Amino acid sequence: MGDCVFCSIANGKIPATKVHETDDIVAFHDLNPAAPVHVLVIPRKHIATLDDAQEADALLLGKMMRAAGEVAAKLNLTDGYRVVMNVQAGAGQSVFHVHLHVLGGRAFAWPPF
Repeated sequence: MGDCVFCSIANGKIPATKVHETDDIVAFHDLNPAAPVHVLVIPRKHIATLDDAQEADALLLGKMMRAAGEVAAKLNLTDGYRVVMNVQAGAGQSVFHVHLHVLGGRAFAWPPF
């Protein structure tokens, strides 16, 4: 996906402040944070939305969740954190490359609206 901003971050063409990186996953600080800590966790593989994920992607999606926990530990989110994935534009997905938001550093309410 030549024009995908997250693919460009994952392959190093666009700089980002990375906090976690493996062969499969990259996590970096969001440029427009919605909380004091706001990190995006992306797979290096381009998958546009969760709706596009295949059975073969299950392990990769699990690695994303595990990476979210590792990011929270690295950033000392000991009072708790929220992990969110928006799916499709109607739910707030603005970059069509599967990603998790790891949010922390403040209290969160439920429901989230």
